[in-house]
Amino acid sequence: MSPSVPLQEMIRAIRSARTQCEERGVIQRECAAIRAQFRQVDNGARSHNLAKLLYVHMLGYPAHFGQMECVRMIASPRYSEKRVGYLGAMMLLDEKQDASLLITNSIKNDLSHSNQYIQSLALCTLACMGSAEMCRDLAPEIDRLLRASNSYIKKKAALCAVHIVRKVQDLGELFVPAARSLLTEKNHGVLHGAVVLITELCENNPETLERFRKTVPDLVQIMKSLVISGYSPEHDVAGISDPFLQVRILRLLRILGRNNEAASEAMNDLLAQVATNTDSTKTVGNAVLYETVLTVLDIKSESGLRVLAVNILGRFLLNNDRNIRYIAMTSLQKIVGTDHIAVQRHRGTIVDCLKDQDASVKRRALELSLALVSASNIRSMMKELLLFLSSCPLELRAQAASGIFNAAERYAPSQRWHIDTILHVLTTAGGDVRDETVPNLIQLITNTSELHCYTVHKLYRALLTDISQQSLVQVACWCIGEYGDLLLRGECQETEPVQVTEDNILDALEVVLQSHMSSPATRGFALTATMKLSTRITDNVDRIRSIVSIYGSCIDVELQQRAVEYNALFKKYDHMRAAVLERMPVIEKNSPGHTNGESAGEALKEVQPAKVKQGDSLLPQQPANQVTNDDTAPSLPSNTASTAGGDLLDLLGGFEPTPPAPAPQGLTSTHTHTHTHTQISMIKCIFLQCCFFCFCFCFFFSTVPTLTVYDKGGVTLTLSCEKQSNSGLIVTLTASNSTDSDISGFTLQAAVPKSVQLHMKAPSGDFLPARGAAKVTQMVVLNNPNKALWLVRFGVVVVVFL
Repeated sequence: MSPSVPLQEMIRAIRSARTQCEERGVIQRECAAIRAQFRQVDNGARSHNLAKLLYVHMLGYPAHFGQMECVRMIASPRYSEKRVGYLGAMMLLDEKQDASLLITNSIKNDLSHSNQYIQSLALCTLACMGSAEMCRDLAPEIDRLLRASNSYIKKKAALCAVHIVRKVQDLGELFVPAARSLLTEKNHGVLHGAVVLITELCENNPETLERFRKTVPDLVQIMKSLVISGYSPEHDVAGISDPFLQVRILRLLRILGRNNEAASEAMNDLLAQVATNTDSTKTVGNAVLYETVLTVLDIKSESGLRVLAVNILGRFLLNNDRNIRYIAMTSLQKIVGTDHIAVQRHRGTIVDCLKDQDASVKRRALELSLALVSASNIRSMMKELLLFLSSCPLELRAQAASGIFNAAERYAPSQRWHIDTILHVLTTAGGDVRDETVPNLIQLITNTSELHCYTVHKLYRALLTDISQQSLVQVACWCIGEYGDLLLRGECQETEPVQVTEDNILDALEVVLQSHMSSPATRGFALTATMKLSTRITDNVDRIRSIVSIYGSCIDVELQQRAVEYNALFKKYDHMRAAVLERMPVIEKNSPGHTNGESAGEALKEVQPAKVKQGDSLLPQQPANQVTNDDTAPSLPSNTASTAGGDLLDLLGGFEPTPPAPAPQGLTSTHTHTHTHTQISMIKCIFLQCCFFCFCFCFFFSTVPTLTVYDKGGVTLTLSCEKQSNSGLIVTLTASNSTDSDISGFTLQAAVPKSVQLHMKAPSGDFLPARGAAKVTQMVVLNNPNKALWLVRFGVVVVVFL
């Protein structure tokens, strides 16, 4: 191929290349010829070579070596070379390259040229790739051209001014007077450029926005002339007169009317006229109607006009074009909170969109359907949503299930309906629900005592049908463990009577325990439910004991720990088993949230400080020492030390001295757990997972003879002090138990400020027999070398091994 081939022949050779390697060879040979001709001083084919180079650039091959040739051609006096040079500058140069600064003077000279087409080339190039420095230098020239008499130049100057305002916002004030005068032009191109420029100025400067609000009547008049004008071949598009200008004016009116009643009122009649007279059978008309709707919904329009806008969006939902349906639902989603009643009228159409094949339309329809749920339509809407849930794509199931849960919680007509709805969701999409679903449903079931029999029967049937839905299985196991005795009676009047035996229930739980589909958290629910059934059935306790013992060597640490504790409850603490495994109390609505497989506890909180001897001053807050018992004192097990010890070491943290109080008081901390069953009574809170319950109290003193620091629920704790020296003190703590149950694992821990030294002697024992048969005592030696005010906090921890 000859180096001087025309552009058309080069294109033909490139397209006829059979491989990419052959194409690269053609381009490399042509680029080499172009470089050689660029080096020639007198080259008559400069524009021809640059045009070929631009085509090479469009194919993605390097063409940067033609940048300087573009600069030389822009400076040429010939129009044909200027045209190709400016085109090359727009394609090969950008504001980050130094070569772009070389054409600034050429552009300035061409902006003052007598030929309007050369002026147009300079304006287009500046609007395309002008840097901030070029915009600052040439802004006065653009302002001058905005006031020119030539409409062709004013149109391009307006668009160039838009680029300058975007690059340098401070220059916007320069174009305000000229932009306002352009609104009086009759040329549609000039009007379009003026509206775009005014829109950019108003969005960048609030003060300019206020000034242009005075132009609302002018814009309304221009829009009316477009709406009522007859057929104009020059600007007509599918029967709509200049829809591009109409859309731009509507966007500007939306900006000017936002949060301004006067401007909104001035355009209300126009918007109503556009909404009623625009043809909606063509895409062009729908574009104008959509901008009209957005303007109506964004300004302070009349209520009737807003209803009309919503009805237009409702018609969009019936359109065959999915893009139009999508934007209609997106707009309805934004206004459903403010115009709920108007959107409700199109509920049927919105629900039908749930069956659309397009995934984006389905997602928008789901979001809008969930937003339309209210107390009056909860039953009908929930039927549609549950039907959609059964067949919706996997990526939408989690969102649909979460939305259904929220709607059911807010608008449920009855507790039974609420439970049935959640169980239906768990049966359909149990693997896609959020973690908090299980504790929330358990709380709901606990609070509806009249439905316990109905719920446990329904969950038992669901468990026999499908154990793949983990959330459903967890709730079913929890209910069977709590209300298994109701299941055995078979007296539920709200469902068909089913004869269930003890073996049937245990078989179902064993299937869950042995299934490979069960998660560790689900197995924990099933094992705990099996343990709880030991107090609700009578003939299969030995089978339950054998099931529990099997999992004492389970590889899962959590399950193994539970099994070991349950075995201990069978063997060593069998007399306490019935009390420990009683039914859960009603869970408070405002209790801390839980997630599957995890527990969330509350830190111990002190109620009030104990009294101070009259006249003694209080110490400022000091950090606490970490104190442990001596080698002979009993210690907490490893699984409880972190929790109990952490609370006791925090006894002094955050303490602020207060005025004298009437008497010392104790504090009992209670802690709830979702899937490890808890038995709460007046004197203990037993944790099956953490295995401890705690009493905590605090007091401070200088000299105390004998003081009862805790006396509640049959447990009494007294304190006596004996002064050893001016800096030493021996405190003797005596605990007794007047209840009918024995207390084991009694341990005392203490915390003091850094200024006080503490040594704890070994206690007399860790067992408090019932009815005050014996007492437990422990001596604590305190040394206060700085003779500061005494400040001691004691904590009593009772550990129960299950």
